[in-house]
Amino acid sequence: MKTKPLTIGHLAKAAEVNVETIRYYQRINLITEPVKPSQGYRVYPEETLKRIQFIKRAQQLGFSLKEVEELLQLGEGHCEDVRQLAELKRDKIEQQINDLKNLKRTLNELILCCKSNSASSSCAIVEVLSK
Repeated sequence: MKTKPLTIGHLAKAAEVNVETIRYYQRINLITEPVKPSQGYRVYPEETLKRIQFIKRAQQLGFSLKEVEELLQLGEGHCEDVRQLAELKRDKIEQQINDLKNLKRTLNELILCCKSNSASSSCAIVEVLSK
């Protein structure tokens, strides 16, 4: 069974992204735009689909597009460098988790203040945010 040529629409569907995502990736040079033939549509190689899937999986792991670009530039054979980038990303995520836990703790304390001072005309949360 013959597969459809990977025009931008078919590529977007196969990669589960929209056409504008593909155009954006082209503008920031994450993927290459094929030459437009004199008649018809641009046809993307299968490798472009694999590259978009790589980009999306890396984003799911928390990598920004700039970091994905670094990963793609390193490519195969640079496992040590890729590992270091992954460790940096992991450490950054760990810091974000700690920051979110601190925010949650602060909000819980403010909520308790509101509950305990429900008869008061002032709101502890509004007071803290106003400072």
